[in-house]
Amino acid sequence: MSGPPRDSGESCIRGPAITGLPPRGYLPGVTSLLAQSFQALAAVVAVGVPIYAGFVRGRTYGIFTGVVLAFAVPGAIWVQTRLPLWCPEPLLAPALALGCLGVVAAGLHLGHLVQARLRGRVFRFAVSVPGQVFVAAGFMSGVWLLGLLPLRALVTWTLGSEAAAWLDPLDVLPLVVAIASVVTSARPQREFVRIRLGRSGPKKLTRVPVERHRRAPTQDVGTALRLLQITDPHLGPWQSVERLRRRVEELASREPHLVLLTGDFLTMEGRGSAGALAAALAPLQPHAERCFAIFGNHDHEAPDEVRHGLEANGIRLLVDEEATAKTPVGDVQIVGADYRFRDRGEHLETLLGRYPRRPDHLRLLLLHDPSAFHHVPDDDVDLTLSGHTHGGQVGLVSLGLDWTVLSGTRWPDHGLFARGSSRLYVHRGTGFYGFPLRVGVPGEASILELIV
Repeated sequence: MSGPPRDSGESCIRGPAITGLPPRGYLPGVTSLLAQSFQALAAVVAVGVPIYAGFVRGRTYGIFTGVVLAFAVPGAIWVQTRLPLWCPEPLLAPALALGCLGVVAAGLHLGHLVQARLRGRVFRFAVSVPGQVFVAAGFMSGVWLLGLLPLRALVTWTLGSEAAAWLDPLDVLPLVVAIASVVTSARPQREFVRIRLGRSGPKKLTRVPVERHRRAPTQDVGTALRLLQITDPHLGPWQSVERLRRRVEELASREPHLVLLTGDFLTMEGRGSAGALAAALAPLQPHAERCFAIFGNHDHEAPDEVRHGLEANGIRLLVDEEATAKTPVGDVQIVGADYRFRDRGEHLETLLGRYPRRPDHLRLLLLHDPSAFHHVPDDDVDLTLSGHTHGGQVGLVSLGLDWTVLSGTRWPDHGLFARGSSRLYVHRGTGFYGFPLRVGVPGEASILELIV
């Protein structure tokens, strides 16, 4: 089998030789120019942005942008070279044009982070959002196409290049997943979650059933403590001040007995925008006496800005401290653990020993990273509230299944877990950090009903 004859003035984009396919998809005129422009733009962005970032902001950020683009750009170029193999000809030029816009947006977005600050709606939707989608799609495409290489080689070797051509449409799968992840990432899922405490449970940390309702449940369960947990909002391009403010206002209107904020409030953009967090959390001011917060890992990058955002709204920050609160269902003791990367066992043992269980109090622990729950002494806390994992990021939660890529690892990913009489609830996150890689794992905007 041979490819079509080459007409004068045409150029060809070839797919990787491993496919065994002859040259196909000769690109005339504007299409050829777009293909060449994409590769040139990708090269300029991949080299120029890290150099610019390193000179202006410093070596660390220069290396960061270099690594991000090193993961994203090769995959994007690989997809571009294979477009003629599976993309219908009328759509080829628009697809290449979108690629050009995407790589330019990625460069502008990473470049603007040299002086990071929250931008207006036009910049966010014209630059930051498409730029981050391009990076996510390029990264996923590179990994996917690399994974397909052995299969393509096997099919070519056993059945021939014509049979291997049937695999070409699979190239588009990461792009479909990228689009789906944007949809999943765009809006957290409203839920009402019922958590039942227990006097006993499994010896090893185990996921246990939890009730989730999309609407306020009507079944009367007697005395229940209503908790509003906000975690990982990551104020930034995907979570503007206005959007987070509306979400907080909507959740606070449910009249929770306690509002518990478990960290990671900002992204790089949020860190560079003084007063943004304070404005976003303003709807909590009327509930300030029942609001308590802890630091997450990202909050240590801008602790003063986070402190100001909380204090401006009367929210009490617990940095290895305790607080008590009177609620309609009884007294509650709240212990707030600061985020630690090392020596977490010693840290938690010391903290919980310093603030032992108070008689006749429900005992809650705010702990940003749920993997640290492994170090919490058995039966010492009634309920631990965590975030950090963003629900596992990639999984089958949207299909009603609990599985995510973190299932079975040391990181409890989402939902309710039990060990002895203690319970751990891992919130899927109010937002996410950076690139839209929520695939099948939506965020969470929930009210927790704790049945005591």
